[in-house]
Amino acid sequence: MKKHSVGRRLQRRYAALGRSYSCLLVQNPSFTKSAAVMTGSEISHVLKEGELEKRSDNLLQFWKRKTCVLTTDSLNIYTDNQKKNKSKELKLQSIKKVDCVERTGKFVYFTIVTTDNKEIDFRCPGEENCWNAVITMALIDFQNRKAIQDFKTRQESENTSLGQQERCKARAP
Repeated sequence: MKKHSVGRRLQRRYAALGRSYSCLLVQNPSFTKSAAVMTGSEISHVLKEGELEKRSDNLLQFWKRKTCVLTTDSLNIYTDNQKKNKSKELKLQSIKKVDCVERTGKFVYFTIVTTDNKEIDFRCPGEENCWNAVITMALIDFQNRKAIQDFKTRQESENTSLGQQERCKARAP
């Protein structure tokens, strides 16, 4: 099967779900088993799930394999495969950027920089299984949604204040 046709089928399937990402990766087949453990909002908005390795913060800095679930609002990192013990939740609003993407040997390394300038190092095996592009696209989508929401809020408040000014002018003799 051609790689091009698979990408188009995934793109159509993803568009049917209401998503608009240019970099699409196949969801983990274990999704149906793990869905029972997750909450309703996480199930409907899962963008990617699978394994990712995170560098520990301690002195020795070992790479530890974690089960991760990327949703439209956060990157959830679990200590176990059953997703019962959530060790960390990185909200997309607290992520500044995905940085330092480097491909060496069998791994792709990348760093997530948070808004408080904390750096969290990750690696994933191979390019076809990598998370950096999906996290970046989810971050861009989140920032776009936030900008649109801020614009609408600002526009509504301006319309409300203009309406009050017009009423005040109408009352004046």
